Formats: sequence, C-alpha cells, structure tokens
Amino acid sequence: MFDALLLLSFGGPDKPEDVRPFLENVTRGRGVPPERLDEVVEHYLHFGGVSPINALNHAIIAAVQQQFASAGTELPVYFGNRNWHPMVEDTVARMSGDGVRRALVFPTSAWGGYSGCRQYDEDIARARAAVGEGAPELVKLRQYYDHPLMVDAVADAITEARATLASAHRDSARLVFTAHSIPVSADVAAGPPDLGGRLYSRQVQEAAQLCAAAVGVDDFDVVWQSRSGPPQVPWLEPDIRDHLDALASAGTEAVIVCPVGFVSDHLEVVWDLDTEARERAAELGIGFARAATAGADHRFARMIVELVAEHTEGVAARRLGALAQLGCTVDGAPCAVGCCEPVRRPR
Repeated sequence: MFDALLLLSFGGPDKPEDVRPFLENVTRGRGVPPERLDEVVEHYLHFGGVSPINALNHAIIAAVQQQFASAGTELPVYFGNRNWHPMVEDTVARMSGDGVRRALVFPTSAWGGYSGCRQYDEDIARARAAVGEGAPELVKLRQYYDHPLMVDAVADAITEARATLASAHRDSARLVFTAHSIPVSADVAAGPPDLGGRLYSRQVQEAAQLCAAAVGVDDFDVVWQSRSGPPQVPWLEPDIRDHLDALASAGTEAVIVCPVGFVSDHLEVVWDLDTEARERAAELGIGFARAATAGADHRFARMIVELVAEHTEGVAARRLGALAQLGCTVDGAPCAVGCCEPVRRPR
C-alpha cells in the first residue's frame, strides 16, 4: 500500500553563509525582533555556522534503513525540510519523479499543537501543491511522544546523565524536563476544540510523568526554553534559567536536565542548555547534568519502524499515555476540524 517513507524535519544551516537566510525562513511573518535574529545568528556562528540537526537526521535515516533491511522491508527513505535544503517541495518532486505514488511521512516532532503538528501538515500540502498533478499521496504518522520505545530511550538517558554527577549529589539531584516554549495563545489553541486546548503543554507534562516514573522519580519539574517572540507576548514559563535561579535559592545542589521536548541535540539544545543553562548552573554552584535526546538511541529508529508497521502491517499502536491519539493525516489535511489553528502573532 505504501512505496516510500519521507522523514520531514525543520532544517538547519550547513555553513555560515546559510545561517541568516535560514533564520529568515524560520521567522518570516512571526514578528521576531531583528536584534533577537542577530543574537541567534551568533549562536550558530559559535558552532561554526552548522546545525547539528542535519547530521542527526541523516543518522536516523541510516538507522531506519538498516532496520528495514534487517526486516526485509523494501521501502526507500527520503529526507525533506521545512526551512532549509533539502526543501520538502524538492524532495516530493523527486519522489514523484522516482515513481512514488503513496508514502508515509515521519515528522521529527512528537507533539500536538500548531508548530509541532499542524505546520507539518501544511508542509505536506504545500509540497504536493508545488508538484501538482502526479504528486504522491502523503500520510503523516501519528504523534509518538508516549511510545514505549521513546519513553525507554529518554529514561535511560536520564539514568546515564545522573551517573555523571558527583556521587554525593546523584540521589538528591532535581529532575527538570524542558520543552520548547510557545506563546500561551498558541498552547490554548493546541488540539481539537472539543478537547479543551493546551494539548501541547499537557502532552509535555504527560511525557515527563511517564519518563520520571520509568526512573522511579515522583517529584519533578517541567519548564520551558528557547522562546523567541516579542517580549510583550506571554509565552509558556518558567524559563529554564529562571528556574535554576529558583532552585538555587531553595537549596538545590544539582539538577538533571532532560530536553524531553526535543528529538535531537540541535542548536536550541546545545546552546540553550549545554551553553547558557550550564553556565548559569555553574554561576549558582549547582551540579548540572544534561540527558541525551532520544533520536540517537537505537530504539528511536525501531519506534519509527513500528509506526510505519501500524500502516503497512496493521500492527496495533503502542502507547503509554492517556491523552487522545492524534496526528495521523492524509495529504496535509488537519486530523480534526479546527485542530491546532494558527494564532495570529502580534508584531
């Protein structure tokens, strides 16, 4: 029934001269202040102007291809991005030229909400429209933040991060989960209207609960990072650095920071956590350990193969969460009427 898999991601620059045009693609129409854009350019240049997300996505694709080969599954894997090359429009055109007629799409976001889910639907619809007649049918896979293999990978990463702390602090270290902040108005609009909104923040909270339970932790924090909008617009809070200040004031001696909201160690992880948050913790005298993201774990590719098998072989969906299962869409149509409508951002 399906003759290809498309990995659809955010994109990132491959060299310094790519950075500014890439960021202009990302922020177009969002009212991001120019000085904030200049600041983020410097973040990329700090790492040579190359985003780690591209190499990480290629590694995920190679792992999935290996899984397919081991299982005897003949399903080519394509790669396309929203904001940088290879652009999804070009990839879908190549798929059409290769004779692909019906493909599954794996988005590198596990979440609901506009940016985490519906915008990928829009990417699919835009790419198909650009190709026109003969564009392959594209079926986007469901949200997977609560898949058992995802939870197991994150839980083991937390355990490994804990082991890097000084032995005196391992048992008392505070477990702090982070995810990308979004405007409060966008979170309110996340999910189908009949589910009451705030699907994104509720999914992050549920994922954190599942991962904490898997490592035997009952008390933990969920905080946010990487906000980029105008200062007058309310975003999900608290920010990770502000939260570190509060923990230090309360006498916390060490933290384990788990970027549960991110699939891969891309720039917003290596800058906002490994650079800024780590430096803030050092200033406060707090031990700091950062858990790896799930994308590099061998179970992540196995999870993708399982998600594919739900469509190709009728395999039952495996989930640990209690929230509604959403996200499976065809040809870029939203999965529910009025689901995750985009919110107009103030300029």
